[in-house]
Amino acid sequence: MNRSGNGEEASAGEAAALLAFYVEAGVEDVFCDEPVNRYALQDAATPEPARAAEARVEAREAPRGPRPDPRGETAPQPAAPRPAAPSAIPLEDAQAAESARIAAARCSSLDELKEALANFEGCPLRYTAKNLVFADGNPKARIMLVGEAPGRDEDIQGLPFVGRAGQLLDRMLASIGLDRTSVYIVNTLPWRPPGNRTPTPAEHAVCMPFVERHIELVQPEVLVLLGGVSAKQLLQTETGIMRLRGKWATVRIGERDIPALPTLHPAYLLRQPAQKRLAYRDLLALKMRLDPPG
Repeated sequence: MNRSGNGEEASAGEAAALLAFYVEAGVEDVFCDEPVNRYALQDAATPEPARAAEARVEAREAPRGPRPDPRGETAPQPAAPRPAAPSAIPLEDAQAAESARIAAARCSSLDELKEALANFEGCPLRYTAKNLVFADGNPKARIMLVGEAPGRDEDIQGLPFVGRAGQLLDRMLASIGLDRTSVYIVNTLPWRPPGNRTPTPAEHAVCMPFVERHIELVQPEVLVLLGGVSAKQLLQTETGIMRLRGKWATVRIGERDIPALPTLHPAYLLRQPAQKRLAYRDLLALKMRLDPPG
C-alpha cells in the first residue's frame, strides 16, 4: 500500500527500513534463490591462453620433493618460512604493557619504581592481592635472584620467599656461604595470583617492563633465575627448566648483557627433594663464577 501517495518514495523508504532491520538482525551475506558455481564463471571468463599461463605458474610454485644428488644423497632443502605468530595478548593488555613500559622508564630509583608499581592500575592482580611484593635483600649485592609469583605467605608479609620455599632458599644460599644480605630477591610478578593459579601471559607481559627496569636500576653482576617461569620470561624461550638449568645464558637489559643462571625453584624442590642435588650443582657453578679458584 502506498501511504505517501508517491510509489517511488514509499518503495525507497520501505527498502531502507528493511535494510536497517537486516543490519540490526546481524544479516551480513545475501544469497540467490539458485546456487551459482562461481568457479565455472571464473573459468569461463578466463581465456584459454591465460589459464594455461596460470597453470605453468602454479606448476613452478608447487613444492617439489628433494632433488637427487649425483652421489646418491638427498640434497637438503631450505626450511619453509614460519608464518607470523598472532598477537599473544589482547589489545587492552598490550596497551597496559605499553603504559607499564612508560611508567617504568620514568623511574630513576628503586623508591620511585616501587611507588610506580603501587599506583599502577593496568594489572588486575593488584585488586585481588593483599600486598605489593616488591623485593627483599641487599640492592647493592652482586647477585639478583628472580623468582616467579608470590604465594600466600609472601602476599601476607609483602616480601618474596618468606614461606617454606623461602626457608629452603635460605638454606640453599647458606650452602655456598650466602644469605639475604648478599643477594637481592625479586619476582616476575609483584602480586599474588588468586588461589596461587598459574599467571597468564598477559599478566607477565604487563609486569615485565617493571622487572626489566628493576634489574636495570640494581645493575647486578649476575642473575639467578629461579624456576621455569622466570627463566622463560627473561631468556625469551619456550625451553623447559630441566634443559635450561645449570647452563649460563645472557639476559639483555638496556645496554647491558648480564650473565644469567637458570636453576630449579625451591617450591619445586619441596615437591621433588631428589632434585636438590641438581640445584646444588647449579649453586656451585654460581659460586665458581663469582669466586673462581686461584
